[in-house]
Amino acid sequence: MIATRRRFVAFLAAGSVLPFASACSAKPAAKGTFPIMKSEAEWRRVLTPEQFYILREEGTERPFTSPLLKEHRKGTFVCAADGNALFSSTTKFDSGTGWPSFWKPLPKGVATSTDRSLGMSRTEVHCTQCGGHLGHVFDDGPAPTGLRYCINGDALKFRPA
Repeated sequence: MIATRRRFVAFLAAGSVLPFASACSAKPAAKGTFPIMKSEAEWRRVLTPEQFYILREEGTERPFTSPLLKEHRKGTFVCAADGNALFSSTTKFDSGTGWPSFWKPLPKGVATSTDRSLGMSRTEVHCTQCGGHLGHVFDDGPAPTGLRYCINGDALKFRPA
C-alpha cells in the first residue's frame, strides 16, 4: 500500500514540479572546493547532456526512466562524473518513487546540504569528490536507517562485483 501511495504522490509531484523546474534556470552544482574540479566546458566534454543537467545544474530526470531501477546485480553504484563509489547494491530497494533508492551511502561517498528551491526545504545529496548533484534524502525509508536516498539514475553508473 505504501509503495502504491508513494508512486502516486511521485507522479503528482513530478507532473507539477518538473515542468516548472525545467523552465527555471538551473543552479550550479554544490558550491565549494572539491578534490575534482573542472570548468563548465570540461564537464560538458565528459558528461552526456542528461548527466550534465543533473550533476552540474541540479536537474531531475523523469521518474521511471532510469535503467538502473531494474539493476539488481551485486556491485557498486558510482558517480557518473568521476567514478566515486556512492552506494552498495546491498542497500538498494524499490521505493516505488521511480528513482533508484538506497537506505545508506558508502562511507565518504556523499555529503548533504540544504536545498531551498521550489519553495520548500529538502536535504540535497551530492558527490564528495566533484560536488555533483545526485538527488535528495528523505526520512521515509526502510530499516535500519529509516532513510531514502532518492538518486537520479543519470547521475550514477553501475560497476558489477
